[in-house]
Amino acid sequence: MRIWIVLLLTAASLCSACREGPSSDTARAAPAKAPAVMGRGAAQAGAGPGPAAAAGAGQDAAAAELVMCREHGVPEAVCTKCNPSLIPVFQAKGDWCEEHGFPESFCPICHPDRGGKPAHDIADAADTGPADGTKVMFKSFETAERAGIRTVAAVEGQGGATLTVPARIVYDGSKTARVNARSDGVVHSVRADIGAKVRRGTPLAVVESAGVGADQSRLQAARSRAQVAEANLSRIQKLHVEGIVPEVDVLAARKEADEARADIDAARTSLGMIGGTKEGSSSYTLSSPIDGVVTSRNVTIGRMVDTEETLFEIVDTSTVWAELDIPEADVAGIASDQRVALTVDGLGDREFSGTLTYIAPEIDSHTRTAKGRVLLKNADGALRANMFARARLASGANRVSVLVPREAVQKARGAKVVFVRLSEQVYETRRITTGPALGDMVAVSGRIKAGDRVVTDGSFLLKTETLKESIGAGCCDVEPGK
Repeated sequence: MRIWIVLLLTAASLCSACREGPSSDTARAAPAKAPAVMGRGAAQAGAGPGPAAAAGAGQDAAAAELVMCREHGVPEAVCTKCNPSLIPVFQAKGDWCEEHGFPESFCPICHPDRGGKPAHDIADAADTGPADGTKVMFKSFETAERAGIRTVAAVEGQGGATLTVPARIVYDGSKTARVNARSDGVVHSVRADIGAKVRRGTPLAVVESAGVGADQSRLQAARSRAQVAEANLSRIQKLHVEGIVPEVDVLAARKEADEARADIDAARTSLGMIGGTKEGSSSYTLSSPIDGVVTSRNVTIGRMVDTEETLFEIVDTSTVWAELDIPEADVAGIASDQRVALTVDGLGDREFSGTLTYIAPEIDSHTRTAKGRVLLKNADGALRANMFARARLASGANRVSVLVPREAVQKARGAKVVFVRLSEQVYETRRITTGPALGDMVAVSGRIKAGDRVVTDGSFLLKTETLKESIGAGCCDVEPGK
């Protein structure tokens, strides 16, 4: 589908804000006149609703048809709880969650982020940018010049095919500690709460334990035996020197002394591992094994605890992992140790980069994807566990790709686009997928080739004109074509 947007810009109507870049103040002051939207080949006057209007009506109809089942939280038309006859259909497609009895692609329990809707519907809802092929036409070449439109040619460059996959931020497993009770007992005091920043060795809780009291008693008994054994060994050695006792008695006394010292060391080690280092005390102290932040606390004063329970979780968030879901069909083209760029939902256009350190040796039987892992630095703590992200990585062997200047790429409501000059007055929207950046240039793929003249200066103005209720629609006094 091709959409035409006719811009009748004149020297008088082209304000300085358009040449210098629109501002929020300009947008608020400007009258909102919508650009003419017509299908290709339609008359410019009296043509009636164009394809855009029809598309909008179709989208509204589709939205109306997506009636949700209030009881189960999925579209009524595909609710397998209300319509069990649909179950074999989804099972035959391999799209089935056995655990919850819903199609895997939009199981509301496995994928709460989708709200019970199929994944492609979520993507469509997030993408409201201009359609590929939308054309913007200026009244004359002079008008385009006044608008500050400048173009450069897209060029060929050596790059690789890129793959964009979903990802999720999780804690770095090598910097996560779960602290459990070292011995059964009763919590005497709690020294750290959720959110507390702790260092290695910081006390977390004190526990009174009968087991620790027993170990303290064994330590005292071992010390007493060691004192007696040492005294006996000294006496036997003197008698042996005088020829009163044989050497075998000396060896037996030395063995007894050595065993007593070993019992002391064993009791000390046991108490040291538990944390009961205070002489004669039946309590022990739980301490943090790493530097980090307390993210979980499952303990209160007076509670009986045992060694199976996790009482505290401490996480060092200076680094995190991004877990990637790599489609089965693309795994063979992915290499470990390659660089990966990620954008995270909720953090705007900020980009993070890391190295792919691990690719799982198995394919998930439900999602048909392999898990990949990327280590990310997180010095400012912006990345948080369970954030959703999109990871971009190279796939397959290097090949010739198309490169355009960074400023030529515009992000328009979920879509990335460039504008290609078709003539001195006509510019066409081309949807693209971005790849690796090479200096001031970025690799792109889509309906664009080397030699196409892409707009650099003025691309923002063209973007606003292709969006409904855009800044440019008011600022540049756009009127319907005649």
